[in-house]
Amino acid sequence: MSEKPEQKKGWFQRLTSGLARSSQQMTEQVTGAFTKKPLDQEQLDQLEEMLIEADLGPQIAARIADAFGKARFGKSSTDLEVKEALADLVAAELTDREGTFDPLSGPKPYVVLFIGVNGSGKTTTLGKIASDLTLNKKAKVLIAAGDTFRAAAVEQLKVWADRAGADFMFRPAGADAAALAYEAVERAKAEGHDVVLIDTAGRLQNKQGLMDELLKIIRVLKKIDPDAPHETLLVLDATVGRNALAQEKIFGNQVGVSGIVMTKLDGTARGGVLVPVARASDSPIKLIGVGEGVDDLQPFDARAFSRSLVGLED
Repeated sequence: MSEKPEQKKGWFQRLTSGLARSSQQMTEQVTGAFTKKPLDQEQLDQLEEMLIEADLGPQIAARIADAFGKARFGKSSTDLEVKEALADLVAAELTDREGTFDPLSGPKPYVVLFIGVNGSGKTTTLGKIASDLTLNKKAKVLIAAGDTFRAAAVEQLKVWADRAGADFMFRPAGADAAALAYEAVERAKAEGHDVVLIDTAGRLQNKQGLMDELLKIIRVLKKIDPDAPHETLLVLDATVGRNALAQEKIFGNQVGVSGIVMTKLDGTARGGVLVPVARASDSPIKLIGVGEGVDDLQPFDARAFSRSLVGLED
């Protein structure tokens, strides 16, 4: 996505605003308790419990609380000191989990497959990426509506394609999604597209028949290019909390995921779930979303996320 310097401050403000519910959940009671007296074991236990409630998970919560205690035990702290320390510790969990999404740096056409459960935000994420590529980077993009089960998904994607000025392909309901994906890449090669964005039907991670269909799409793409899809982005909805961990595990084990997109961070008080997902996954976090606008989907930045999560300004 676009990372123009003049946009960074605005993006950080949107990120902080989007994560406001999570930051309030994480820090309101913690900072209030920690600034009244020197840090003791009771407060550390309280901190660990609150980090777990924010969906960071027991292991990460324990590590952060332990490190926080070693740095601050027996000391009185200001509200800012508490937040700064927490932000640094969360960032330490995430720095090596940053990934880069740059579809214009690879082969052409660069094939991106979007996967995830129903309602995760796949179609919207694809549309935002298409808009960024066409409007900001002047790329030639082809969108393939691979969700052949739901007419509404095709219609939604067509709106995004029209908005972005991207080319669009779809087939009648019930058509073979793998055949559509194959035709889309062949068309992109013939017409000189830079990027092919392929939507897929939302599927529950425990429905093997649907997972098999997804694997068929990947096999068919590899007949055209052994390296395709060049990106397989798993889109996860932050509002589902720790269920996102189960989704990542199943999709990651069966399909192979090159990167994770975490959406709807502005719609939950438990945005901390990104941390255990990042730690558990073999795939990096590449993009995060904190709103409906095109510019509300941006590259994942561990430091910016961590500071926003605890309510700090950049």
